[in-house]
This record gives sequence, C-alpha cells and structure tokens, in this order.
Amino acid sequence: MKYFIIAGEASGDLHAANLMKEIKNLDSKAEFMFLGGDKMQNVGGIMIRHFKDMAFMGIINVVLNLRKVLHNLSDCKKALKNFAPDYLILIDYPSFNLRIAEFCKKNLPKTKVYYYISPKLWAWKEYRIKSIKKWIDRMFTILPFETEFYAKHNFHVEYVGNPSVDSVMLRNNKNESKEDFIQKYGLDNRPIVALLAGSRIQEINGCLPTMIQMQNHFPSYQFVIAGAPSVDKKTYQKIIGTKNIPIIENNTYDLLQQSHAAIVNSGTATLETALFRIPQVVVYNVFGGRLANILKSIVLKIKYVALSNLIAGKEVSKELIAADFTEKNLSIELSKILEGTNREQMLKDYDEIILSLGNPGTAKRAAQKMLQS
Repeated sequence: MKYFIIAGEASGDLHAANLMKEIKNLDSKAEFMFLGGDKMQNVGGIMIRHFKDMAFMGIINVVLNLRKVLHNLSDCKKALKNFAPDYLILIDYPSFNLRIAEFCKKNLPKTKVYYYISPKLWAWKEYRIKSIKKWIDRMFTILPFETEFYAKHNFHVEYVGNPSVDSVMLRNNKNESKEDFIQKYGLDNRPIVALLAGSRIQEINGCLPTMIQMQNHFPSYQFVIAGAPSVDKKTYQKIIGTKNIPIIENNTYDLLQQSHAAIVNSGTATLETALFRIPQVVVYNVFGGRLANILKSIVLKIKYVALSNLIAGKEVSKELIAADFTEKNLSIELSKILEGTNREQMLKDYDEIILSLGNPGTAKRAAQKMLQS
C-alpha cells in the first residue's frame, strides 16, 4: 500500500514517524511520501517538503510568506496526484491539510482520507467541522474530551490514546543519572529550570526574552534552554546575548527528565512536561497585549490554552498569556512551584492526567484501525 502523510511541525513529525513504524510492522510493502521532518525521513520514504519550510504562524506571517505557502500547496497537490496513494493521512495543521483533503477527494476518489491528531476545533474555528465531515473519512483522536466534542456535531471519531504518552514512556536515556547528564552538557549542580520556548522562531522571539530574565530572580537555579530541532542555535544565542544560559539541542526529554521545574510555551510541550511530572508555568506571547486578552475571551471557546489544563478541566499549571506574560508575573508564579505549596498539588493533578490518558501504544492502535478496512 502507498501512504501520503502530512505533518507541518516538530511534534507532528515525531508522531507521524511513530505511526509510520507501526504501519511498516503491519504492511511490509508500505511506501511513504510525505511533508514532514527528519524523524519521518529516518523511517524512510520520499520527502516533498520539510516542515521548517511550512511553519508560518498567524495571519500576518502567512500573508508575508503567501508565495511560499501557495508554492507548498501546489507542490503537495502535484506530488499527491502523481503518487496516487491508498491512504492520505493528515496530522493536525488544518489550514493546509483541509485544503489537501478537499483536493484529494475531488481528484483521487479512491484514496482514503484519514486524520490522525485532530485540529483544535474545540478551541476555535469550530466552523471547520463542515469541511471535516465533508472531506475526512475517519478521524483518530488523541485527547479524551474530543470524543464528546465531535459527537455533539454528529461525527464519529475513534480515540486511540495520546502519542505523547508513548514518546515519554518509551524514550531513550530513561535511566540516565543526573550526574551523567550534567557532565555530558557541562552543567553545574544547581537544580535545573527548563525553558521550552516553542518550535517556531516567532514563538521563540516572543517568549524567550522574558523567560531568560528569570536567571536574575533565581540565582540558586540554573536555567537551560531546550533547543528545538528545526531552529538554528544562532536564533537562541542572539536573544541570550552575554548571559550564560546553556542550550541543549534536540534533547528536550533528557532535559525535562533532570529538571526541577519548567517554563513552557503553550502547546504539546505542556502535556509532555506534565507526563514527566515537572511543575511548570505556561506562557504565550501574543502581539497586542491587553487587546489580545480581550480578543482571546471572545474568539476562544475554551477556558484554558494548555493541553494539560484542558485534560484536567482546571488550571493545574498557571497560564500567563498575552498581557499577563510579564517578568514580574512570571517570577511570582515560578517561585510558587520551585519550593512553594503549589508544587505538591500540581504533582497530584499530573498523576490524574496521566491516569486519564491510558497506556502507551497509541501509534500501534491507530495503525491497526487504519488498516482494518
């Protein structure tokens, strides 16, 4: 069978790669063509475009890069039509993927169109449910509450577990000692606070400057940046300047495993940090400050933005979004989880989140269901 897969960011690359491995276990003759990243490339197949050339956030950024966006769409459509896959598997990334789903249904009617990792319609742009019901054959979801959301729209989905559980529980270097870790990266013996500023340059430029200011407030801790796989080290160094803040590239899990706390840009990383049971403050920089806070309450249909909080149904980790994301607020909230009473309660809430997500095996269950028909 032939499989065409689209993942538009780092987390999608990871989860798609795991899915590809499981498909190969079930289909020894599987052929892959994809838009994705290095992890997918390591599994094997033909890469049409790397996700680092597709990650454009926000309307302004998309408009500024419109020619490249349209070029990516055009190349994807051509490759898809020429490859004529048995399965088109879409990983989140809805603005791009729903256009490709429509194109596929109109031009390759025999191709089955599957969505693995649903777009966040429950947060905003709920109107996209019309496109999903029209162009998607089957949806495989990774968050427990999504089943109820889609049922409200009379669209059946199949919950297969959460791939972050697999990634965290089955990670490499699981037994690495703190001593070996700090020696490997030239760190000192102070407790570590991990800085996860996101996987896109726009996010990093918005969040990291405030994150690194915490070094001035908490000198008894060492702050370490988790370098995203698609981001050049120079991007971080430009922001850091003369500050002595280490950057650990492509080893976020190893860093989290040895951390005492974390400051995390809102996204999949908030859930991964919870799975590591590392207390965190969730942040997100939005252009517009207080106006953005007002718009957030109007546009978003959810009370929280962090996945860990959404699954728990309450604010387990403090969220500092837009105008609330200031150096003063961040220092106050970070102090509460470094040694304060908030720390122990957060760890108890994390245990409930972990229990609700179920056992590892998400990619395997998804692959089995996809190949059943």
